[in-house]
Amino acid sequence: MSRLSAPVIGILLIIVGTIAFSSLITVRETEQVLILKFGEPVRVITEPGLHFKFPYPVEVANYLDKRVLDYDADSQEIPTADQKQLIVDAFARYRITNALDFYQTVGTELGMRARLGSIMNSSMREVLGDVPLSTVLTPKRAEMMRLITSVASDNASNFGIEVIDVRIKRVDLPIENSQAIFRRMQTQREQEARKIRAEGDKESRRIRAEADKRQRVIVAEARKQAEILRGEGDAGAQRIYNDAYTKDERFFDFWRSMQAMQRGLSSDTTTYVGPPDSDFFRFFGDERGRSTNGAP
Repeated sequence: MSRLSAPVIGILLIIVGTIAFSSLITVRETEQVLILKFGEPVRVITEPGLHFKFPYPVEVANYLDKRVLDYDADSQEIPTADQKQLIVDAFARYRITNALDFYQTVGTELGMRARLGSIMNSSMREVLGDVPLSTVLTPKRAEMMRLITSVASDNASNFGIEVIDVRIKRVDLPIENSQAIFRRMQTQREQEARKIRAEGDKESRRIRAEADKRQRVIVAEARKQAEILRGEGDAGAQRIYNDAYTKDERFFDFWRSMQAMQRGLSSDTTTYVGPPDSDFFRFFGDERGRSTNGAP
């Protein structure tokens, strides 16, 4: 009898230990536990530590995260107030605040992600649909993200979560819109370039005309000054000639005759045709320049 009682006692101890072990649950600081009794939620444990429950399958512990969770939404095509389509890429941070509502509405985090995508989509459509495209591309986008967060948090409150933050990572235009905007921008830049070229050509013609005018004025003034100086020089030269002639008429006559011969007979091949007793050679026959017939 004693030989049979030892194994039975061992088995009983194992069963009791298993039941006792299944009655203990450990809750970490980052977790909260929803206790289900025959599939129905009965209580929520949020305090970390060691807790007791009825053994399985009477009560089952459903662990949920208390930390801030991230959700990266898929890109959504959202229209603006001026009927411009935008491709919006956003993400959200949320936290489970009511484990009972969370379990009764979505059950798990995977189910929550499916619901949160539609919540973010509707919230962004509600906010971005009231503003034009030009506003989305300005610093006012931060205020719009705060408004989207508020709307999403209100819509998600029935699911037992709190949406802490919604951020827009990127805003793009659809490919066809981007091409149309690029063509419009290219046309505008070409128009601006043509306008700038026309203004530059007009300015260059004005500067060139002004330079030509100044050049004509400067040349005219220079010619005027040159004529004045030339006239004054000729007058001075003539005055010097006159003074020299009055001082010594014979020398002046000789000097002028020598100048005439130098200019007239400058080349070695020059041929003179005329009488030898002409007035041109009067200084060759007489040093005083008297002609052969005795005339002075």
